Amino acid sequence: MRYLVTGGTGFLGRTVLTRLLARDDCEAVYALVREGSRDRLLRRLADVEGHDKVVPVVGDLTAPRLGLHDAEVDGLRDRVDHVLHLGAVYDITADDATNHGANVDGTRGITELAAKINAGTLHHVSSVAVAGEYEGTFTEDDLDVGQRFGNPYHRTKYEAERIVREESTTPWRVYRPAVVVGDSQTGEMDKVDGPYYLLTAISLLGRLPSALRFAIPELGATNVVPVDFVADAMVHLVHEPGLDGRAFHLVHPRPQPLSEVYNALAGPLGAPKVLATMPEAIGGLLKKATDAASTVPALAAARDIGLAELDIPPEILPHLTFPTRFTAEKTEQALAGSGLRSPEIEDYAPALVAWWREHLDPNRHRRSREGGPLQGRRVVITGASSGIGRETALKVARAGGVPLLVARRTEELELVKGEIERDGGQAWVYSCDITDAESVDALVKAMLNDHSGPDTGIDMLVNNAGRSIRRGVRLELERFHDFERTMSINYFGAVRLTLALLPHMLERRFGHVVNISSIGVQTGPPRFSAYVASKAALDAWTSIVATETLGEGVTFTTVHMPLVRTPMIAPTRIYDAFPTDSPEEAADKVMHALVDRPKHVGTLLGTLGAVAGALTPQIKDGVMHVAYRVFPESAAAREGSDQASHDDARTLDTGPLSRGAQAMARLLPGVHW
Repeated sequence: MRYLVTGGTGFLGRTVLTRLLARDDCEAVYALVREGSRDRLLRRLADVEGHDKVVPVVGDLTAPRLGLHDAEVDGLRDRVDHVLHLGAVYDITADDATNHGANVDGTRGITELAAKINAGTLHHVSSVAVAGEYEGTFTEDDLDVGQRFGNPYHRTKYEAERIVREESTTPWRVYRPAVVVGDSQTGEMDKVDGPYYLLTAISLLGRLPSALRFAIPELGATNVVPVDFVADAMVHLVHEPGLDGRAFHLVHPRPQPLSEVYNALAGPLGAPKVLATMPEAIGGLLKKATDAASTVPALAAARDIGLAELDIPPEILPHLTFPTRFTAEKTEQALAGSGLRSPEIEDYAPALVAWWREHLDPNRHRRSREGGPLQGRRVVITGASSGIGRETALKVARAGGVPLLVARRTEELELVKGEIERDGGQAWVYSCDITDAESVDALVKAMLNDHSGPDTGIDMLVNNAGRSIRRGVRLELERFHDFERTMSINYFGAVRLTLALLPHMLERRFGHVVNISSIGVQTGPPRFSAYVASKAALDAWTSIVATETLGEGVTFTTVHMPLVRTPMIAPTRIYDAFPTDSPEEAADKVMHALVDRPKHVGTLLGTLGAVAGALTPQIKDGVMHVAYRVFPESAAAREGSDQASHDDARTLDTGPLSRGAQAMARLLPGVHW
């Protein structure tokens, strides 16, 4: 047997194609594919027995004459026993032009090609969608029963089948599958479609006790069949003699109430089940109320927003159930003796859910993992060579995460990596200057190349790298570059790296960004106008972007870090007398931000400072002015040195810290004075 197959790269097409290749009498399968899909088809069939029998025929269902030259048509003449036309747009959300081009024009092209090459039989895969919104029983002999079509997909499938019936000069057979879901044994499915749109919402209900039961009215019935049943039944019917000119309903033998389908899927998702015990009339009233509400723009917009959060296209709502009952008695007679019958969905729903959770769940990367919330997570940490970044990297590794260490000096990063590996962890080293756009682009390209795969990706980012400048505004009058260089790393550097990683996180629908800000943003200490302004800019940017990415699972935490004893403040000897957090304590705050992902991490003092600034701004300004007076300017700042943060209390122009300054430092611990 020799076959010409369209739609071989599609889910059902590929499943049917593998069945054909497995037959002992299969000599060759000519597969019509677009040029861009040729290699994809061959890769997908590489492990299939008999894959060497596949002969790609480059063409296009939407092109005139299917994009085939006369020589290619002549090469197929008298060499094809069966044409299996599975190519179509199977997308209820697609527009009319897209549906018409593939479903109608493509079917007419295949019908004409089958005649030109003297094919034995044309097998057209139609759909139960040809019944449209017909209310009643639809038999295998029916086609035009005066039905209405509320969707381009349904209408074009009807038109395509009519073309085969009325225009084909080649003997034909038609196959009408119901809603096709994954393989009943493996659960394999290629995309979210049909009842799969409901799985995100059902999985959210899995957070409720599974023992709960909800009483609902019956909302209608659908008809769901697994892809392996459809493919096996179709291939059997293709080779049965005496069936030309007939249509076959590849459906479940009875309508399946929506409550039954929901319960079958809710079980493996751990969600509460429903009891359809309320009068059906209530379900009808609910449907009418929903239809009426959809005509009110404000209500329709609110509905669409809610559905979008659940990844449910509004277009599918009217098609969750069928008003039609499909008979399959004649199809069952034709399948008699084959043992083929659609299984009950409750028997194979666990396989469907397992595959969906592993491969199709748009939120699968958000799920908690065995071993802890950071187990296996790739966490980018800038400024990881010392201080807070170094301690955070060590703690992330101990929690099972994989820190991606970023700083300018590779040698110091290698030391941190070595310490992590000696402790049994794993880390990666990347050198980057985050103030340089090309350096950041190279960094992100390298990280995605190393960590972008089906089961891995960049999960989190800690924007820790930064610099601080301590200098009063009177000494900044001729030093605008102080503001530029703090913004360059603290604001632009962090934003640049976040933007570079954001597309990857949005695609995976998961990501968390931790921005190390400062208690200074909350308290407004004098002499830190350049530093605090850069951190405040990052805070403001983050608060806005977080609202835009929330729906895609990308979240942000701002850590208003108090004064920490790190190498950055070590040269500032004035801080020797100050109470500070240790790098380990600071890293604990970052870990809280990574593990629990709160909106904000800070200190009580910082919160009080922010509240005071909002409620009593003049009093706060007065306190800060006193601090400005009691804490002296550094000699380095007065001399205009670029090392203004490298103060030395023993070289201050005004001498050692006064008792008042020491008291204020202890009264307000953690503030940068």
